[in-house]
Amino acid sequence: MNRNTTACAPRRRVLLSISTMGLAVLLGGGFGIAQAQDAWPNKTIRLVVPFTPGGVTDTSGRLIAEHLGKRLGQQIIVDNKPGASGNIGTSLVKAAAADGYTLVLGFDGTMVINPHVFAKTPFDTVKDFVPVGKIGDATLILVANPALPAKTLTEVIALSKTQPGGLSFGTSGTGGTPHIAGELLKSRTNANLMHIPYKGGGQAMTDVLGGTIPLVYTAVAGAHGHVKSGKLHAVAVSSAQRTSALPDVPTFIESGVPDFVVNSWVGILAPIATPTAIVTRLNTELNAVLNDPVVREKLRLMGIDATPGTVDQFSNEIKRDLARYGQVVKSAGISIE
Repeated sequence: MNRNTTACAPRRRVLLSISTMGLAVLLGGGFGIAQAQDAWPNKTIRLVVPFTPGGVTDTSGRLIAEHLGKRLGQQIIVDNKPGASGNIGTSLVKAAAADGYTLVLGFDGTMVINPHVFAKTPFDTVKDFVPVGKIGDATLILVANPALPAKTLTEVIALSKTQPGGLSFGTSGTGGTPHIAGELLKSRTNANLMHIPYKGGGQAMTDVLGGTIPLVYTAVAGAHGHVKSGKLHAVAVSSAQRTSALPDVPTFIESGVPDFVVNSWVGILAPIATPTAIVTRLNTELNAVLNDPVVREKLRLMGIDATPGTVDQFSNEIKRDLARYGQVVKSAGISIE
């Protein structure tokens, strides 16, 4: 019996050694994974802006990319991928690797209105993306070429009713928040306005500056400099109160349209399977950027009120807006084939 026990001892030591080695390998593998996660980011991050340069998504996105990249220690490049009212660039991010290196600058027009106005949207806002954080709320403004004889909202509405084909107003695209705002203005005032959709706010701005179209409904971000220089005339802003960026411009409410409040928002989202640790890190650093007085002031001058918050807060707002805008789109009969 002792002989058998003695004979088995080396075998037990070998088995113990193998088990210990297996445990070490498992622990080592886990440690390697943890190290890989801790190392994020270790290369350039791409922020897809699904519109042409010049609009609120582009200008705010470039500002945030610069400061967020500094906090993360890696460059964040802005990649403009316009088309289909933001659907093309957004769907590219949906299909990207969920590793934290490809993000999308979400615009409410794309994320919560497009699913209602397009017969088929190439993404599901809730199922295909995880919200990282909201950047802020953008004030919308109706601006006119200075040659337009109507200066006040009342005058614009009156002039529109004398135009057989309607008074044209451009926006960044069909179904975007400015388009929704314009349709609401028509229904609330019986104004004879004709919507002219563009592939981005920059192109619409170019045409109103050149006199090709008389009006543009856009974000203050894209119009602020032109209004300050006198190249464009500001008719009204659709926020509840006057914006500090353009304090002399009246609200639609002041101009005779009760309770007319339509703002927009921009934020950052990632592919749905992006690791929680990476999303949390991004949210934390984004909030730090948004709490920076310099960044807040630059956003303010764009007409954007910075709104640092949690991932859950942004997620809940997206879901509420999906329901709210769905009702507006249905009532206005807006659709894109």
